[in-house]
Amino acid sequence: MKCSWLAKLTKSLKIALAAMLAMALARALGLENSTTAGIITILSIQGTKLETLKTAGKRALAFLCALLLAGVCYGLLGYTVWAFGVYLVLFVLLCLIMRWQEAIAMDSVLVSHFLVQGCFLPLLGNEILLFVVGTGFGILVNLHLRSRREQFTRLSDRVDGLIKEILGQMARQLVREEGSESEEIGGGDILQEQKPGQPQRQEAWQEQELLQALRLAEDCAVENYGNTPFSRDTYELDYVRMRQRQTVILRAIHENIRGLSCLPSQARQVAQLLEQVRQEYHRYNNVEGLLAKMEDVFADMQTQPLPLSREEFEARAVLFYVLRQMEELLKIKRQFIRECQVQR
Repeated sequence: MKCSWLAKLTKSLKIALAAMLAMALARALGLENSTTAGIITILSIQGTKLETLKTAGKRALAFLCALLLAGVCYGLLGYTVWAFGVYLVLFVLLCLIMRWQEAIAMDSVLVSHFLVQGCFLPLLGNEILLFVVGTGFGILVNLHLRSRREQFTRLSDRVDGLIKEILGQMARQLVREEGSESEEIGGGDILQEQKPGQPQRQEAWQEQELLQALRLAEDCAVENYGNTPFSRDTYELDYVRMRQRQTVILRAIHENIRGLSCLPSQARQVAQLLEQVRQEYHRYNNVEGLLAKMEDVFADMQTQPLPLSREEFEARAVLFYVLRQMEELLKIKRQFIRECQVQR
């Protein structure tokens, strides 16, 4: 919280200082309506370098169009409110069509100076310089922005940690036996059993936490990408999208496991695989070993005796489908690793 307030205070001081410097430079250049340069600076500052540059480009084009329309309107109708009104109709319509809405207010303020002074050509250079000074300081303010790689690493590690917890919970559900105090998965950790109803509530809570962590990681990745406008590195964005796709599959796996009416012997095999995925779940794993292990599980299941009851048949069918979903989850990661290797 303290860092958040400090960041907000720093940004406020930065914007105020940039606006003051823009007004001071405009005044030093002897420009009329020098305070407008400060307002333009404030309106030009965006969240990232990429957004600032894109906005500046759009506003430059819009400003040229505004000057052209203003010259025609004032030339035909004189320097009257009616002329300014006609200009507004045409310019706003153009901005809506071209998606330059952010330029409407700023350019219209500049064009209104022609109306106040009752002239166009003598004031044209003044308005152009006001635009250049204001926009220039807006761009300079954002030049210091740097991508926050370390913050993304922390956020993505949090995402991975939550996914590992969910995988562990689903593994526990598959080996839980009524009346037992604990279960051991594949000789690994001793996993404590939850009370009836508790796993579902805990998993639902962690799923919401996971979705929130994904949103934070995505916001950071988007901001980092925006602050490196001359780089084509989309690793962070691709990583978040990959985890988002996996999260959708995890939700489906959880629903299938929760719907099991009984736990046949094959449930332990699936639980062991889930636990192995959990233990090896990290960003650099190409999952080739896990996919090979999964193929072994499929092959072993095909050699096992047929189910003896309808209930066992349905449960084994669900477990087989869970394995296929896990296979898809792993293939998503393998595809991501391969694409990263090609790009780099």
